[in-house]
Amino acid sequence: MIQPLFWKNERLLIVDQTGLPHDYKLIEIHDHLDMADAIRRLMIRGAPAIGIAAAYGLALGLKKYTAGEHAEFFRQFDLISTELYKTRPTAVNLGWALNRLKDLAERQRHLPLPKIQAILLEEAHRIHAEDIQMCQQIAAQGLTLIPDNANVITHCNAGGLATGRLGTALGIIINAHQHSKNIHVFVDETRPVLQGARLTAWELTQEKVPFTLISDNMAAYVMATRSIDAVIVGADRIAANGDSANKIGTFSLAIAAQYHRIPFYIAVPSSSIDPTIQSGAEIKIEERQGTEVTEINGTSIAPIGCPAISPAFDVTPARLITAIITERGIFQPPYHFDNI
Repeated sequence: MIQPLFWKNERLLIVDQTGLPHDYKLIEIHDHLDMADAIRRLMIRGAPAIGIAAAYGLALGLKKYTAGEHAEFFRQFDLISTELYKTRPTAVNLGWALNRLKDLAERQRHLPLPKIQAILLEEAHRIHAEDIQMCQQIAAQGLTLIPDNANVITHCNAGGLATGRLGTALGIIINAHQHSKNIHVFVDETRPVLQGARLTAWELTQEKVPFTLISDNMAAYVMATRSIDAVIVGADRIAANGDSANKIGTFSLAIAAQYHRIPFYIAVPSSSIDPTIQSGAEIKIEERQGTEVTEINGTSIAPIGCPAISPAFDVTPARLITAIITERGIFQPPYHFDNI
């Protein structure tokens, strides 16, 4: 199974996703500074994966402060958490994981510092293991929605590289393939950073799932001409009313799916649902460098100095979402997440 990070021989290794699909390379992460840089540069990405990564980054970053005083340890705890939180503000999993470690540390504040740090590292392992289990449960839940001989469209990358392992939306697709449902996937290339073309196409190749790569602006045409049965995507943050932030272009896909009367599904672990915000209007959208639009792999594709914007996400209104698939069940509108 594909996964984005590994704990091996007391070392944390991540897959450098910026090199895929042609260069599979593992990078060792030593502390929170390494991890923050890796998250910012999209070496590791995907809401569940960066939640796991942030937990590991915090635990590793605190290791050098275990020989000091409790006050300094907890001061550094807050500074490191803030540094990690600022890396990708849209994904709720990042803050969720950091707050989980903070609550745990506060409860263990009376213990020796090396013991607290060890407990935090154990909790990062637990978050990682829980996410893998949640992905398996999401795949099982979503399988019930996929008909035999299905053609589906997905967007960006919601596979093993974006989670602890297996994936959310892609986990459902892979599970359907493994259950001989004869599924075929149309993969949006996903501008501007091409996660669909670079990562999802690579994962489906590894898993031997039949697919066809399309540019983002082909999606409506493909819906009209290829008998699409479902659209399945992930999400980085879901508001209490079901509004969902996902990779830029998801909103357009949902509008096209509604026009063609195609079910539009979002698959997420429950940790991606944020009950503290009432609607998508409250979700902070990450704005990245315009060079992601004007360049591909460092090569300019636009006039020098051309102005460009690069919002990393958009928000799909709940009314366009047929169902939200989680490890705890399948939710349909009107959305209420009382048991999350």
